[in-house]
This record gives sequence, structure tokens and C-alpha cells, in this order.
Amino acid sequence: MVSDEDLQSITEAVGYHDTSETFTVRTLVDFFLLAALHEWKSFRHGADVAKMYGLPTFHYSTVSKKAKEVPYEVMKRLFALVVSKCNRQTRRSLRFPKALRVVDSTTVTVGKNRLTWAPYHGERSGVNMHVAYSPEQQMPSDIIETVGLRHDGPIGEQLTDVQSVLVEDRAYFKIERLDRFVKQKQPFVIRMKDNVEIHQKKSLKRLSSSSSSIVADFTCQLGTKQCRSKKRHRVVIFQDANGHDIRVVTNVLEASAEKIAEMYQERWTVEVFFRWIKQYLNVPTLFGTDEHAVYNQLFAAFIAYVLWRWLYHRTEKWTTSSLTFLSFVRRFFSGQLPLEWKSEMAAALFEYARIYGKSMPNFG
Repeated sequence: MVSDEDLQSITEAVGYHDTSETFTVRTLVDFFLLAALHEWKSFRHGADVAKMYGLPTFHYSTVSKKAKEVPYEVMKRLFALVVSKCNRQTRRSLRFPKALRVVDSTTVTVGKNRLTWAPYHGERSGVNMHVAYSPEQQMPSDIIETVGLRHDGPIGEQLTDVQSVLVEDRAYFKIERLDRFVKQKQPFVIRMKDNVEIHQKKSLKRLSSSSSSIVADFTCQLGTKQCRSKKRHRVVIFQDANGHDIRVVTNVLEASAEKIAEMYQERWTVEVFFRWIKQYLNVPTLFGTDEHAVYNQLFAAFIAYVLWRWLYHRTEKWTTSSLTFLSFVRRFFSGQLPLEWKSEMAAALFEYARIYGKSMPNFG
């Protein structure tokens, strides 16, 4: 997916000069991808089994040193490049008038003495990965890394995109921000905090339906007299599967209230994504303690996920039998993929190599 020329261009842009002739940046990338896919337990474990997966023989201290030495900006830019390439090649139909951009964060924690530069709560240290996720592509599209104590709200400001509808939970709710989004023409669907006051409510006309989960649909100003929105905003109240009222605010006026509720419910796709990478890509097991080592490993895990999704989508498109993404991954590693899936997967990889004149790395 990424050529040596691509990788060299990234390292030069970051200002890193790779002097090693044996354990190169490419080897480090391959190491971390394999570590995520095969759930290696540590640098030592990876060094012990590396030869089985086509990597050169090396001591575990070599990869540990390299992981600290290579600026994690290399892996972050590599992630952005892989996402860009995969998104260009994987076109999926939209369920909504505009693409959705779900923003949320996940925290990876360890003992407080493991990451002294990233204190969290109590006896824990940790880092946050703030993610903009595309439900249509089923992939992350942008990531910002911070220490665990950084609040979601300010980081969310860096993950906006006026070409997409921003979908966020109440941690990102701020009245001044809503007014600014209207001015900037940034579409949004954001859950309101429970204590937000509603002022000058005006109900919108809509067709009633006995099967609808919509409780109310109106425009209003938000907040108290001391801190009130300058703009009028649309508020949709609907009930979730457990019968609880969910209040969301939006500037998307052309969609029905039911469609607004659907947009917000897509926020759960990023939660599923977080659970998946933590359970199947070894994310909670941090090998190193240095900032570069930690973020190099985490960004590599996100790259591994994107590559898996790309391969799954490309293969699924041409098969008649159905497999879930999880089943596809499990059967791949157990050697139990149906012959049709093996054939189409090989065809997808061959097509990529033919079009771009590149070979795919050996990821096991």
C-alpha cells in the first residue's frame, strides 16, 4: 500500500534521517503492524517470533531503541497517507445527504509509573486518541493524540470538516461553538447537556407517525440570560431503545427529525470501532514507555485496521457468500477463509499491484 519512496518522502518531511541498514523505518512499520495483527505481548516477544513473519533477526533492544528514536510524526503521516489511498479506492453509497464525521476519543491507560509524561487519574497514566470516524467508510479519517487529562472539547475543534456533518456527544457541546458553526457553515448534530435551558421555543410542522421515536422538533435559543446563543438552533428530542429521551441540537434544517435522530445514532459506530481495536489489535498492551514508542505503536494499530477494512471491502464486493468483518479476520488467521474469498482477495491485491506497480508487503 505504501512504497519505499512514499516512506522516504515522509521521513524527509519530518526531518528524520534513517542511518540503519538492517533495522530500518520500514522494518519498524512492519514490526508494529504484525504486532497489532498477531497480538504480540512485548518487544521481546516480537523479536522472538519475527523471523516466522519474514522480518530479519534482531535483538528486542534494537526495536525498542528504534521505536523511541523514530519521531511518531512519521507513523502519523503514514496513517494519513494510507487512509487517503484507501478512501479513494473504496467508494460506498451514502445513507444521508452528506457524509457523517463522528468525533470521539478513547483512552489507553497503564500504571502511573509506566508513562510518567502522561499522568491520568489515581494510580493510572494514559493517552487519548481523538478520532474522526467515517461510518460510510467504516474507517477512522483523522486522529489527534494527547495525554489522558486533555479534555475532548478543545481537541474536537481540530477535527471539524465543513464538507461533512459533525456528529458528537455532549462532551463537545458548547453554546458559543454552536453559533460559530452556524457562521462557518459547519453542519452538526450534537447531543445537548441535560441542564441546558431552552428559550423562545417554536415547534416545527411535521407529519406525525405512531411508529416514530421523535418526541419534539423545534427551534429555539439555548442557555441562560447570562450565556445564551445568539442564533436560533434546531432541537430534536427522540427516544432511544430503552425509552430514554435524547436531546440533540443541529443546524441541518432540510432533513426530517427522524433522519437527524438516525445521524446521531451513527455515533455508536465509533464506540464499536474503539472496542474492536482494543480487543483485536492489541492496543491496550503498550510495549514502550517513551512518547514516540507509544504513539508509533498506536498509529500502527490504526493503520493495520484501515488496511484490514480496505482488504475486506475490496474482497466482499465480488463474493457471493457473506462474512462479517470479524469473521473475515478470524478465518484469515486460522486458514479457514472460503476458497471464493481467498480467490477474490488475491485478485484485489494483484489488481492493486498491477495498477500502482507496487508489491504488497508480507504481513503474515
